[in-house]
Amino acid sequence: MLESVEDMTFNGITLSEEFAGDSDSPNDSYLVINSVMGRGVVETENTYLSSPGMDGSHPTYSRLRKRTLDVILTLKGDSFEDLRRRVERLNEILYTGNEVVPIQFADEPDRTYYGKVDGREDILEKSRIYQVGLSIVCPDPFKYGEEHTLIFPEDISIITNGGRAEALPVFELTAKEKTTFAMVSIDEEPYNLIGEPADNDVEVVDTRNSVLYENGSTIDEWAPATFDTVDDPNVSNIDGDLGTDGAGIRTSPYGPSGKGQRGGARVKELSTPIQDFELETTFDIISRREEENFRMLIYLHDENMNPIGQLGLKDNSRLYKRRVPLGTAGPHASGYEKGRVLGDQSEHLNDARETTLFYLRMKREGQKFSFYVGEWQNFKHIRTWDGVYRDKGNDYQGRLKYVTLFIGSYRDRPIPARIRMNSVEIFELSSTTVDQTPYILYPGDVVTFDHKDEDILVNGEPRMDLKNFGGTFFPLDKGDNRVVITPEGAFDTEVSFADRYR
Repeated sequence: MLESVEDMTFNGITLSEEFAGDSDSPNDSYLVINSVMGRGVVETENTYLSSPGMDGSHPTYSRLRKRTLDVILTLKGDSFEDLRRRVERLNEILYTGNEVVPIQFADEPDRTYYGKVDGREDILEKSRIYQVGLSIVCPDPFKYGEEHTLIFPEDISIITNGGRAEALPVFELTAKEKTTFAMVSIDEEPYNLIGEPADNDVEVVDTRNSVLYENGSTIDEWAPATFDTVDDPNVSNIDGDLGTDGAGIRTSPYGPSGKGQRGGARVKELSTPIQDFELETTFDIISRREEENFRMLIYLHDENMNPIGQLGLKDNSRLYKRRVPLGTAGPHASGYEKGRVLGDQSEHLNDARETTLFYLRMKREGQKFSFYVGEWQNFKHIRTWDGVYRDKGNDYQGRLKYVTLFIGSYRDRPIPARIRMNSVEIFELSSTTVDQTPYILYPGDVVTFDHKDEDILVNGEPRMDLKNFGGTFFPLDKGDNRVVITPEGAFDTEVSFADRYR
């Protein structure tokens, strides 16, 4: 067999193990790394400005160039055909599309590079031996060491960066009380900030007042719905019922099959009708087979049972695990009909994971209807849909009075393992005046200041629109950093970062 000089772990796959031989010897592998270049001194790019009558130049700009790792590896096969199969497997491992992936080397076990294969040069292919030179480009020239996650013992804490370069932190602030802003800083400067600190002469106001909340615990108090409140020609049967599994709202039973959707529906009447409102809900889905279909919709009606709008999600394909966000102002609409904002004509997802979690929001503020749907994964919205409809004719301006929930499946198709509304909440919205500052965060809200990817999230949703103009995505200096969280006592805070090295 081949004698190993180096070993490389690429995107979590240790190559010597992936192409191991039949013995237990660590050197008994069909693949070896012959050499690795590019892990030494990083290249710097400098620019200069020359002035008339002056000797030399002024340095104006300096940055590290991308890092290129040149790797030579040798692969062996038991036969020519076996070699071809092993090359195919190597190609499968090395192709990562647009994604940069972690890379480690055996002689540098505590350092990680992030890169992707950008070129190759065949060196040898003879007698069941294939040798190739790989060019791996690391857009980020730094290498990374130990990762740290630290919980702040108090609002002012010392965070120690033990690397040999500045570190890029991710701060996560979980609100313990209502607040108009959130800020993280190194002493007073630099800082990152969302919202607006309230001046002493400015009134702090709450612009969101919850008027309905349901997580399944009181769904039996909702009235059985009728087709007056299920404004949807796709629904043919609502003889099922809505109940709870202890974690949210589920349909059981679904009722007999018909020509369209069958399921359960219930309606709730608000104690007082409201004008401007916000609807928030979370849908939790486990669907393992392409032929499974479902439809989850929330229908809103005014005091005279006129439709105000709809918000939901569906899978209307038996060929794909499809997710289609639905958002309409006014009555049911399809295609590009009046009021439809999200639906079949908007981008949808055909290759969904078996387990998917979605956050959905609908707002009406004056004539403006806004819709937002985000797919949640690892506390972040990895895919989003949004849109706006302006009700210039005041067609859908009646005060919100009735809320109807529907969860169903198509005809006699297999029912997914889980189609659940985790919770549904309605807020009455009010506006602020010049001398008022609104709360933007409430207990349980999570603000993420991601100084690595230069993003700000609130409950996983990208919210760069809230960023203060003077805020920056600052790094942690080498050594000790005095980090301050404000307002005082408003958050539980943790920070994560990895040591960086040039």
